[in-house]
Amino acid sequence: MDALTAFGLFAVAFTLVCYTLEDRAPFWTLLFAFGCLLGSAYGFLQGAWPFGVVELIWFVVALRRWARLRRLVEPIA
Repeated sequence: MDALTAFGLFAVAFTLVCYTLEDRAPFWTLLFAFGCLLGSAYGFLQGAWPFGVVELIWFVVALRRWARLRRLVEPIA
């Protein structure tokens, strides 16, 4: 297994774990977004640019979801 394949495996596994734990706290949604960004980087590095673009879109979607969840959970002072 080369370094790029190992990076891709880590990115996808990390994203899956974060997705599974998202219901526990908004922090996991933020980490899920980061995992999507890692997956996007892997897609572009591997040469599968459509995968990279879709993962980049998921990164933006997850960041917006994290911001919304954070506002709902944190009390407004």
